[in-house]
Amino acid sequence: MPVPARAVLIGAILLLAMAVANALGVEAVTPEFQRAEVLAGMAAVALMLVAVLWTRANPQSAEREELKGEQGLVIKPGFNVLQQEELAWGSHMLLTATPAATVLVFWRHHVILRRGLVSTTPFTPGAISTRSMERGQTISLVNTALFPGRAEFDSVLEGLPAVVVCPLGGDGVVVLGGWSARCFSRSDERWLEGWCQRLRTSLASDGACHSDLA
Repeated sequence: MPVPARAVLIGAILLLAMAVANALGVEAVTPEFQRAEVLAGMAAVALMLVAVLWTRANPQSAEREELKGEQGLVIKPGFNVLQQEELAWGSHMLLTATPAATVLVFWRHHVILRRGLVSTTPFTPGAISTRSMERGQTISLVNTALFPGRAEFDSVLEGLPAVVVCPLGGDGVVVLGGWSARCFSRSDERWLEGWCQRLRTSLASDGACHSDLA
């Protein structure tokens, strides 16, 4: 329970306790006293309800999981300096400004970037990534334990609790893996979508399909 909600709950309990103590010590019960006791009781219950709603509106974040992998940065050769800088800058920002543990960029049948916790397992787009590219929509797996197709992303990093897949048109996807379930906000997704638009323009500007990528 958040500290402010706990303080409200304690205040409500104290108010209710004082109302009860006051009722036990009174010598004569008058209509005015009864009204005061009812109002005090209603106020205490209302404060308890506020504490409960406050707790539900601010749930505790899932704990960060221990993911297996080595920290690293791997960029496939064959891109010009500007494209390499775009890949390096964008992936760095995603890892520092969002709860991402790993970033993978798949472009025209090749993994061209892995950053953060990296794996050496080859990645091939599965049903979820393919649907993202075909529909041009971001797909968020807020808790991979609830999605049967989560095995598709074990080659990005095994055991990822949350995944966001953002398309690079029909040519590829960016896969973002999080440290914990439900860790990515809508703001994180918008930031990722904005960078993917910029990255796609940068990669496609020069064909980005050099002989080194073949």
